[in-house]
Amino acid sequence: MKKGVTIGGIISCTAIFAYLLFIAHAVISTSLAHRIKEREYFKKSFDVLHKFDQERSFGLTRVLPKLSTNSYLEDHEKDLSRDYAYQSKRENATLLMLVRNWEIEGALKSMRSLEDRFNRKYQYDWTFLNDVPFDDDFIEATSAMASGKTFYGLVPTSDWDKPSFIDEEEFESNLQLMHEKGIIYGGSKSYRNMCRFNSGFFFRQTLLDRYQYYFRVEPDVQYYCDFPYDPFEIMRKQRKKYGFVISMYEYEDTIPTLWDAVEEFIADQPDMIDFDTNSYDFITDDSMIGLEMPIIQSNSNYNLCHFWSNFEIGDLSFFRSKEYLNFFEHLDQRKGFYLERWGDAPVHSIAVALLLRQDEIIHFDELGYYHIPFGTCPAAHSIRLRQRCMCDPNAESNIDVKAHSCLARWWKSGGGKYFMKHTSI
Repeated sequence: MKKGVTIGGIISCTAIFAYLLFIAHAVISTSLAHRIKEREYFKKSFDVLHKFDQERSFGLTRVLPKLSTNSYLEDHEKDLSRDYAYQSKRENATLLMLVRNWEIEGALKSMRSLEDRFNRKYQYDWTFLNDVPFDDDFIEATSAMASGKTFYGLVPTSDWDKPSFIDEEEFESNLQLMHEKGIIYGGSKSYRNMCRFNSGFFFRQTLLDRYQYYFRVEPDVQYYCDFPYDPFEIMRKQRKKYGFVISMYEYEDTIPTLWDAVEEFIADQPDMIDFDTNSYDFITDDSMIGLEMPIIQSNSNYNLCHFWSNFEIGDLSFFRSKEYLNFFEHLDQRKGFYLERWGDAPVHSIAVALLLRQDEIIHFDELGYYHIPFGTCPAAHSIRLRQRCMCDPNAESNIDVKAHSCLARWWKSGGGKYFMKHTSI
């Protein structure tokens, strides 16, 4: 009995010792693995933190390996400082918003976003337009939100209301018909006033007489990224007349006879249009891009591509020019702003494509932006980090390379892409 107990005790002690040895080995190996993994994380963190030290130290103007980008800018002089001081030298430009008093919440949201991402560094003026007088609450809140001066203008009824040459009975009939068809804003009178105003009258407002450039801002929009440059300065230095961030297809039901009117203008004013230098191909080409056919098949030679005008930066001298004024007057007399529902986006886009040189149009591809339901987000990871972007380029709302975007068609028939135009860094 004693011998058996001794053997059992020995076996028990051996098992306990083995178990303790196993526990000790597990703790030591786990701790060692943790330390190895921790060192890997520290190294990755250090590498990410200092990834662009060389570019920050030497600047982007030197011949260095080019960051992944879609930029078309000919020069890469960008101030990488996030909080550089107020710029004493500004361009002759204003931020422009057509807005109603009741849209104050959306107006302040857009202002806050653009001030934080861009204008706090430059303090450009804000110009607000309304077809009724602005109330004190709107003026007080927007003045407080703006870093620059604020100006408030009342749009004359002659620039806003339906013109007298529109037959009232025909207008009401067409309005009802488009509403019944479910055409977007088809039954709205005020929307038609807005589209016609933005097409032919916004640049005639007295408050804008002092400026050369405007940046159109709408309520309830968001700017995803810090601006890496002053777009107004880019416009002046590169002699651009029109800038956009999103291009897409128009709803053809809103403009069934617009292209007919455009073709009449082309036939009547051939001296105003230079097909060798303009972007006519961008708005008429409907061929395949890669393996993709256009998602929209147009019933005219117009492929329905347009620049989404809720974000546009433009040279007011273009809209004040004889060529654009003749173009607008020709369209206005065709009554399509009211008897149909012509939008200012296709009107601006067609005019820009026909009357400007292709190299006078710029795609601001580094500016992240959202207007319900679509947005654009820089594709390059390095740009999103550097500009503190808060967006996902793979999000469903990002329209850049979706089937209903015209951006690929612009790359093909319009301004191209930076890396397509330049082979050297």
